[in-house]
Amino acid sequence: MNGSRIAAVGHYQPAKVLTNEDLAGLVDTSDEWIRSRVGIHTRHIAGPDEPVDELAAHAAAKALAAAGLGPGDIDLVLVATSTAVDRSPNMAARVAARLGIPGPAALDINVVCAGFTHALATADHTVRAGAATRALVIGADKMSEVTDWSDRTTCVLVGDGAGAAVVEASAEPGISPVLWGSVPEMGHAVRIEGQPARFAQEGQSVYRWATTKLPPLARQACERAGLRPEDLAAVVLHQANLRIIEPLAEKIGAVNAVVARDVTASGNTSAASIPLAFSKLVEQGAISAGDPVLLFGFGGNLSYAGQVVRCP
Repeated sequence: MNGSRIAAVGHYQPAKVLTNEDLAGLVDTSDEWIRSRVGIHTRHIAGPDEPVDELAAHAAAKALAAAGLGPGDIDLVLVATSTAVDRSPNMAARVAARLGIPGPAALDINVVCAGFTHALATADHTVRAGAATRALVIGADKMSEVTDWSDRTTCVLVGDGAGAAVVEASAEPGISPVLWGSVPEMGHAVRIEGQPARFAQEGQSVYRWATTKLPPLARQACERAGLRPEDLAAVVLHQANLRIIEPLAEKIGAVNAVVARDVTASGNTSAASIPLAFSKLVEQGAISAGDPVLLFGFGGNLSYAGQVVRCP
């Protein structure tokens, strides 16, 4: 085997939906204000009895079912999250226990909004090296738990959810080499810190960096896959803000691609946003098996990671 591929994907969102009108009853905002600035209409919010590992396990179970696999077929579990409350056991071990996966390597990866694409690259490297046979790669975050619901600049942005992928060895590479890195001096631009932990960001700084610095990085990710941006069937960027996603997709040059806009219905779900949006495109039939799809995460630290994958 010379590579790895995504065999299947799955996603999960809590049942509770919070609308812009609901938020207008909490803070000084309006549906028009939120839509015009970030493009979000609704978001899903987990209850106090729905921890991050439960969201993750639901998404992972769907991905396993879609792949026609059982818990015993997995020997590596990677969970990308920045909203774990406890230090140990980690989210990956908790998910493995919930699903009954026997004896996997279980690691959490905290790269905030770029977490899933970092975890996917890690799974690709591990499987290609022969250190794992099949991996569950999950992005899951409960942003509602680290949000100040009296701050209208952040509470309108966030949502909760999870997305997952099954990665397995493949004769033909279905996950292209990752393009990843960080801008440590801008780490302050997106934060989850303090006691209790609270999400905060410098929105204009993130917007300027994403819309000016990311397009050439995304094109480099395509080059590593041996593709041009116009060859892409879909682009799934971190679902932070519609005002970032739309100009960024245009600047990349992916003129023939479906552009994921799940942020409008789900808000910013941090590490969950890319697998959640990707899984929905697959479920909706918007992309077909074998199609090249650019996944590109960016955000906290300030970190980024992107790769072209073949649609399962």
